[in-house]
Amino acid sequence: MDCLFCKIINGEIPSFTIYEDEQVKVFLDINPNTNGHCLIVPKKHIVTVEDLEDSLATHILKVEKIIYQKLREKLHIDGLTICQNNDLGQDVKHYHVHLIPRYKDDNWKMQFNQESLKEPEEIFKQITNE
Repeated sequence: MDCLFCKIINGEIPSFTIYEDEQVKVFLDINPNTNGHCLIVPKKHIVTVEDLEDSLATHILKVEKIIYQKLREKLHIDGLTICQNNDLGQDVKHYHVHLIPRYKDDNWKMQFNQESLKEPEEIFKQITNE
């Protein structure tokens, strides 16, 4: 398999691993948004959240809490943004969760095209078929 994250998990590509157990590996992102930006990557090759087993999802949430505490203690972060992409926006087609430390002076902003957004009521009707 030609998956970048599988190669990192298998030790074929080096990484700055900050946590590892039998189910996941957590390493620093090589293109970080902020200092300490890291990824939680399942060792099993999974592509999207639809493929994620509930037990692994629960484990990933536990690891998020462990890493959050470590980042607060070691890097003195002011907050944490957690995100996960599927399909569009997913650069590596291997499920992973981004943990992006936030700092009061980081100036990091996720910007979207506000003009393309519909009213919440219209979206609600589409989702609920009302």
